[in-house]
Amino acid sequence: MRWPLPLILGAGLTLFFVAAAALSFVWVPHAITDLSIGDKLQPSSASYPLGTDHFGRDLLSMLMVGARTSIAVAVVAVGIGIAGGVPLGLAAAAHRGSLLDEVIMRGNDLIFAFPSLVIAILITAVLGPSALNAILAIGIFNIPVFARVARGGALSLWTLDFILAARVAGKGTARISAEHILPNIANLLIVQGTIQFSLGILAEAGLSYVGLGAQPPTASWGRMLADAQTMIYSAPRLAILPGLAIVLMVLGLNLMGDGLRDLLDPRVRRARS
Repeated sequence: MRWPLPLILGAGLTLFFVAAAALSFVWVPHAITDLSIGDKLQPSSASYPLGTDHFGRDLLSMLMVGARTSIAVAVVAVGIGIAGGVPLGLAAAAHRGSLLDEVIMRGNDLIFAFPSLVIAILITAVLGPSALNAILAIGIFNIPVFARVARGGALSLWTLDFILAARVAGKGTARISAEHILPNIANLLIVQGTIQFSLGILAEAGLSYVGLGAQPPTASWGRMLADAQTMIYSAPRLAILPGLAIVLMVLGLNLMGDGLRDLLDPRVRRARS
């Protein structure tokens, strides 16, 4: 089987940041809580490969721990979306046209009526700024996304012969959804998961940038950008490095999602061949 080039490139970029985040649990060049005002705004050197910020903190260490924060928030938020949205979508598809279907889908429409970042800002403003509340805010918006994907994929399967055979065999709708529908829409959910993962990275960075995400001393790419905005001319690398990390991480996830779609969807493979 030939692996799509976007999948290879995207997986490589993503794994690079995941490896840096995993490494930060056991080792970083310097602790991010170590302040050395005498070494502030140092250029790249053997001690500080990417230099230091205005507090004398090592930028490489900050980026590594920031990757850990962004990935953790995005992974848990996507997990909340899958755990909450997929069962709702499967239930709506199994009872198409019923009151349950209407309630689920109109609830989704209500959430979609507001931009995701506005919802996240509202929730974190009410509950207080923290990484945990950022996870909750992003995860809530992910629920209707996965509900719609699951419902759309399941609706096309409920009329197929193998589902009718399962009905004749006496299986209930819940069992059919779990044993037959869910495995056949897993490719859709995987691709959507990579997309939501990249959006979660952006949302976490945006919330941290406005002060509603991870709080000091926890490192965050968005907070690094916020701290650097007053020194964009005197020390541009303070903004360029975390901004570049966000761009590359999101690019890698989007490329990986595109590659997975090509790999898992035979119709796309045929169209592009």
